[in-house]
Amino acid sequence: MQKILVARPIFPDVIDRLKQYFDVDWNQGDVLPADALKQRLADKDGALSAGDPIDGSVLAAAPRLRVVSNMAVGYNNFDMAAFNASNVLGTNTPDVLNESTADFGWALMMAAARRIAESEHWLRAGKWGKWSYDGFLGGDLYGSTLGVIGMGRIGQALARRARGFNMQVIYHNRSRVAPEIEADLNAHYVSKEELLRRADHVVLVLPYTKDSHHTIGAAELALMKPSATLTNIARGGIVDDAALAEALRTKQIAAAGLDVFEGEPSVNPALLTVPNVVLTPHIASATEATRRAMANLAADNLIAALGEGPRAGNPPNPINADVMGRARQ
Repeated sequence: MQKILVARPIFPDVIDRLKQYFDVDWNQGDVLPADALKQRLADKDGALSAGDPIDGSVLAAAPRLRVVSNMAVGYNNFDMAAFNASNVLGTNTPDVLNESTADFGWALMMAAARRIAESEHWLRAGKWGKWSYDGFLGGDLYGSTLGVIGMGRIGQALARRARGFNMQVIYHNRSRVAPEIEADLNAHYVSKEELLRRADHVVLVLPYTKDSHHTIGAAELALMKPSATLTNIARGGIVDDAALAEALRTKQIAAAGLDVFEGEPSVNPALLTVPNVVLTPHIASATEATRRAMANLAADNLIAALGEGPRAGNPPNPINADVMGRARQ
């Protein structure tokens, strides 16, 4: 029987599914340090990861490893050059989290714009003594301009939600989406600079790569309206968190909502000192239905990639499909 490692705690019923096909080593504790991860993978044929860094040194320590299934859409935790060089397949879990992530991004944007977290902290501190005409004035979403950077599946889901708020949608992407998609979403392609100047609310939903590192830094924040908000539900590192904290401190922009951070789970201390930011611990996909769908899709990928189950040899979501069928290097 082939051996696999499940590197993080997940739903026990998903483990039961995997046990139908594999000898399962399940880490039910904290995130495995690099050395422990290498040790646990040394005799494994496959692994199910949830953001664990897998680089060339990890792959070299696991000569039998043929596939790593990531329980996430993003896979910047994978060194894909090393995967390709070793003929190790990587898989991910797109689509199943589009709507819940878009819902959360919308909630985070609204919370930032309407100063919900800031006002709640003020209320909890016992500071609410009377109503005032200028208490916690925020920005409207209805009738405003939404700027989406990254018009993939989740970006499009956000744009669909903008219809109900009568918002103008502008977007920037590595390439324009198909004309019929633009028409359906009533979305208009603009340069990143124009988007930052025009948008009342900027939402980031682009993948993290070396090219997207610090897509939003001090120069980009300086282009935004003083009344604008920034929401990041993409990946940490896309925003220069130190520059953002300074822009929030000086009211260069009005507010921000962040679900992801550079170096998470660590958070830049400066972000913890400014009141006009809503901070959440990478939970945009955290509904039970969505997380179960992600876990089961990650299991489907692993089962199929290791030649088992009804889709044997045909995993639903290969990242580097070209390596399939090649001998492990």
